[in-house]
Parts: sequence; structure tokens; C-alpha cells
Amino acid sequence: MPQLAGLPLYFENPIGRFYEHPDGYVIIDYNAGPRNLETFQSFLHHLENLLKRRGWNKMLGDHRRMDPFTEQEHDFINNQWLQVSHALQQEMQAAVLVTQEVFTGLPAALQQQDAREGVLLYHIFTEVDAATAWLGQQA
Repeated sequence: MPQLAGLPLYFENPIGRFYEHPDGYVIIDYNAGPRNLETFQSFLHHLENLLKRRGWNKMLGDHRRMDPFTEQEHDFINNQWLQVSHALQQEMQAAVLVTQEVFTGLPAALQQQDAREGVLLYHIFTEVDAATAWLGQQA
């Protein structure tokens, strides 16, 4: 992702890394390969800390290299992490980058409109510029 050059790195572990973007959002750059659940949970706790510290509610998640979330990870995100992060009193907003291959396999509705999962509003993209433009339009 070209816009990472020169951005402050906030945190890194085997899951990936977080960068602080000056436009008021976190860039989440996931690594490829399998993930340990405890390490993944730690990763998201650090993300929560960054969002709270900055008062942000926006994220750009680069999922292009990562394996899909496991059932346990998905459960943790929805049943714990999003619940705690919602204490920010804001809707969470995420632009999610996926490969063209993954995008093509998604239902048409997910390709064309915003989706919601609990307090998280997200939109799926294949291009960084479109993802950052969408984030810029969010309140």
C-alpha cells in the first residue's frame, strides 16, 4: 500500500501493523498466513487503544494478503471487540480492501453498497483510492 511510507507506525505483531493516517483514520495492514487467536485478540485490543486515544472511529483494513477470519476470530470481533469499542459512543466505519478475486466472489449487494455488522459500517473495495475517498465522505 503506497501511502504507508512516512506514516507513523503505532503497533506491530505477527498479525500485522497499524499506521496513523493524518486524515483521522487507522490503516490496518494484515500479514499473510495463519493467526493465533490470543495474538489476534491482542492486535485488536491495541487497535481499540489507538482509536480511543485519538478519538477516531474510521479504519482502512487491507485484507488482500490475509487468510479469511476464522469462526473464533469472527465471534471475538462481533461478540466482544465491537461491543467494547462501541463504548466510544460512535459508529465504527471501515473501508476494507480485498483482492479482485475475492471481490468478484461476493454477492452483488456487498460489491455495491455499504454493509453493517453490529456497530460497524463497512464497504468493500479493490482500489486504495476508492477506499480512502469513501472514508473521507464518512462523518
